[in-house]
Amino acid sequence: MTTLKQRSRNRTPLAMMYIGAGLTAIVGLFPFIDQSTTTVLADHIKASYPAYEPGAIDAAVAAYLAILSTVGVLGLLGWLGTIWAVRAGMRGAPWLATGLLAIAICIAIAGLTVQDTSGDVGLAPLLGWLQVLPCIPGLAAVALWRRADRACLSSPPA
Repeated sequence: MTTLKQRSRNRTPLAMMYIGAGLTAIVGLFPFIDQSTTTVLADHIKASYPAYEPGAIDAAVAAYLAILSTVGVLGLLGWLGTIWAVRAGMRGAPWLATGLLAIAICIAIAGLTVQDTSGDVGLAPLLGWLQVLPCIPGLAAVALWRRADRACLSSPPA
């Protein structure tokens, strides 16, 4: 009976984690798609550094692609590790999710606010806001967990 309650209690946070993992993959791929379509990142760098030659802009874009893809891969590994911990029934899974959420929020805030040497925000605002997107299901999963834990603590055992 306890296992059934544990599974149903973790179903919605787990669904949020799968959504977060999917959004992380999309956000991680977006800069590569942007490079060959809308060029938001390259245009942002051109606007911030008008004296940059095309080769320097390409190098800056490549550096940002490396950084963003590293963040995306680490984020996806975090989601998958947390999903594994939940599915394995590990008691520390909510703490893992909370810790990784805190790290993700810090990275998203850095992407939105860190200024480059030009005085402008380093990362194109669209890409910065996209970094926030996977944090939303993470926040929902942690909040739902906390709510479910409080409900289980306040209800009498069966």
